[in-house]
Amino acid sequence: MQLHVSLSMRLITISNNNVFIDLMKITVAATHISYRTLFRTILILAFFLPFIFILTALFTLEGVDKCSSFDCLGRRLGPRLLGRVDDSGRLVRELYKTLNQVNGEEIPDGLKLPDSFSQLVSEMNNNQYDAKTFAFMLRATVEKFEREIRESKFSELMNKHFAASSITRGIHCLSLRLTNEYSSNAHARRQLPTPELLPVVSNKSYHHFILSTDNILAASVVVTSAIESSLRPDKIVFHIITDKKTYAGMHAWFALNHVSPAIVEVKGVHQFDWLTRENVPLLEDVENHKDIKNFYHSSHIADANLSDTTRKFAFTLQARSPKYISLLNHLRIYLPELFPDLDKVIFLDDDVVIQKDLSPLWEIDLHGKVNGAVETCRGEGEWVMSKRFKNYFNFSHPIIAKHLDPNECAWGYGMNIFDLRAWRKTKITETYHHWFKENLMSNLTMWKLGTLPPSLIAFKGHIHPVDSSWHMLGLGYQRKTNVENVKKAAVIHYNGQLKPWLPIGFEHLRPFWTKYVNYSNDFVRNCHILEL
Repeated sequence: MQLHVSLSMRLITISNNNVFIDLMKITVAATHISYRTLFRTILILAFFLPFIFILTALFTLEGVDKCSSFDCLGRRLGPRLLGRVDDSGRLVRELYKTLNQVNGEEIPDGLKLPDSFSQLVSEMNNNQYDAKTFAFMLRATVEKFEREIRESKFSELMNKHFAASSITRGIHCLSLRLTNEYSSNAHARRQLPTPELLPVVSNKSYHHFILSTDNILAASVVVTSAIESSLRPDKIVFHIITDKKTYAGMHAWFALNHVSPAIVEVKGVHQFDWLTRENVPLLEDVENHKDIKNFYHSSHIADANLSDTTRKFAFTLQARSPKYISLLNHLRIYLPELFPDLDKVIFLDDDVVIQKDLSPLWEIDLHGKVNGAVETCRGEGEWVMSKRFKNYFNFSHPIIAKHLDPNECAWGYGMNIFDLRAWRKTKITETYHHWFKENLMSNLTMWKLGTLPPSLIAFKGHIHPVDSSWHMLGLGYQRKTNVENVKKAAVIHYNGQLKPWLPIGFEHLRPFWTKYVNYSNDFVRNCHILEL
């Protein structure tokens, strides 16, 4: 851009690339304008004209070329030239103001809500909502979707709870068929163990495993996996305790399916003379206490907070499982009395699988402690091996807060080495009874029902930590369980709701369990217990 001034200072011409532009021709009357004023005018024009050119080019790129008049161009260029570049900040502040106003008001009745975001946008375009109406629509739509998500999550938790608490058709069929076989087949009723092996049941030189369950299929997996993984199966003795209704079927299974060279003993709770209400006072408490009845048998929805779909609510549902009011679940606290001739045993839950030889566990020195267990506070996430006392107890209760440390490390049931000789010198069972009663008297406000919380108190000071590789927990609730770690663990435990024999179990973890199911067995095939 060039500026040409005539010698007479009467004509000023602006040219661009040698092309003269007639937009800026100024005839100056020397008699009316001083040279100083004219010179200042020239300097001002020389300063502003390049900026006007650049802004014009930018607006052309932004679409100002669509303007058909100088008035349109002025409306676009004016705010930029005057420094008012962007109104977005003002618009955002106005939007916040409208949203805050709507947040404090009631949503109008009869407001028709869209079913999706695209429908909301479409209705905005069609109806030209003002800002307040749009804000109401947005708020009501978000609240609607949040409500639907909460209800969906609640339904998922409830369905999972009922599925986990149920007995599958195949397992129920298996129990009925075996019970019928027990009544009609003398081989199914043969003595377990056989008379010549009966002395081994109390022989302390053998490795004694105790399993308390009413699930025949699960019991068969535990026993089979232990025998197949053992280097000395001839040293194994399994003591299986079940309830009266399952006893015939459980006995028939192990009578017809030999586990030699291991030895299996099957006993029903009704066959233990020691199990009386005088020796086991919690029997009457569990069966008759009104708070327990209300907790388990009242409507689940009545006391469920639909807005609270966190794991706290999931744990509450899990605590409603019928197994927690089953005597079979409490039997582990009476092992010294139930097996007076034994000094050391390993107690197993029915949802475990043994993958390695457990003989070395009998060589572990518990240093006078009663319970050899894996601690469950060493994990990284809140779902994987990260349980402390605060995960089980209500520390807002004054008695709990006074006697327990919320950060104390918890430990797991499922694979426990019990020194029964050391146990008999303690008051562990009495302490368990005391705290169980305290919780009942506190209307179940110290902890939700279950055997682990009172056991954490009763065994306090009597725990010997065992290396975590012996017992891996969480396969019944932790979807992201590392499969490579599962392969390395000696005992894997499907604790949680998602048992491997249920359709809701994790598919990638189920094969570790199903590999020990005998699908060629006639009873298994006839009950259509198929490999999933």
